[in-house]
Amino acid sequence: MMTTLVYVIAYLGIVFFLIAVVARFFFWSKMPMHLRWELYPVAHEGGGRAAYGGSYLEESDWWKKKREVSLLGELRVMVPEILFLVALREHNKKLWTRSFPFHFGLYLVGATTIMLMINGVSGALLPAVIAGPVNTISDFLAPWLGGAGLVFGIIGAIGLFLRRRGRELRDYTAPADLFNLAFFIVAFGVAFITFVGYDLDFSMVSAFVANLVTFNLASLGSGTGVLLLMLSVVLLSLLTAYIPTTHMSHFVGKYFAYHAIRWKDDPNLPGGDEEKVIEDLLSRPISWSAEHIKGDGKKTWLEAATEEPEVKDK
Repeated sequence: MMTTLVYVIAYLGIVFFLIAVVARFFFWSKMPMHLRWELYPVAHEGGGRAAYGGSYLEESDWWKKKREVSLLGELRVMVPEILFLVALREHNKKLWTRSFPFHFGLYLVGATTIMLMINGVSGALLPAVIAGPVNTISDFLAPWLGGAGLVFGIIGAIGLFLRRRGRELRDYTAPADLFNLAFFIVAFGVAFITFVGYDLDFSMVSAFVANLVTFNLASLGSGTGVLLLMLSVVLLSLLTAYIPTTHMSHFVGKYFAYHAIRWKDDPNLPGGDEEKVIEDLLSRPISWSAEHIKGDGKKTWLEAATEEPEVKDK
């Protein structure tokens, strides 16, 4: 009964995570167009112009020419940014020394989990293919990647927690900030104790994940190691479901920070998609008021942008 409950909690954690991430993505995708920043270089700028911070706007009659957009240019920036938090290292190295191990630990744990899931599905559907070298490689990599991920994650979470408690950030730290980091420390800590004390070869974790992805709710056995494994599964499942509901879901928002704000440089051409969106935004009423804008719930942003400014007598 207890084993079945652990499987059910794991399924619910995964399902809730996926629903919450999709909901976040959908919510942010429906936000109004951001004001254009005009910050360069833009990574997807083609024609070699990204190297010196140039733009297609430099070209004469640019609106008559086909734009050169480089996906490779975006990948050159995004991959290092996602994996190594390059911008944070450049602008706040003290925070980076704590945030990087935390995030890299999450990546390693996530990669290990995905590898075990693929291994479990392949083992059920293609046992002849998964047997031999593939299984050997997975069995070798899983403990190293998973163990390193837990260590990096714990070190990073403790570092971020202590920094939040320090004088510099104490007044700007909400209880939820500390709770989120403490949740990571406890969940990863229990998983690490299970790994070091009872499952150094990841055999118990591999068997559980294989059962999970093949919907085989088989018993995990008995003993202290199994109890710790079930506790770590419950904690990690609850953590997986919880994170997308917090501000730590910035892994979704970062996509929009780059592609809908920082690098958003689509031209506003007559009859184009941008013009349609801008016209819709300008036709919306101003729902708030201040001396300089005088919104009354009926006045539109177009009227506010085109009216003559009021001149006061001195």
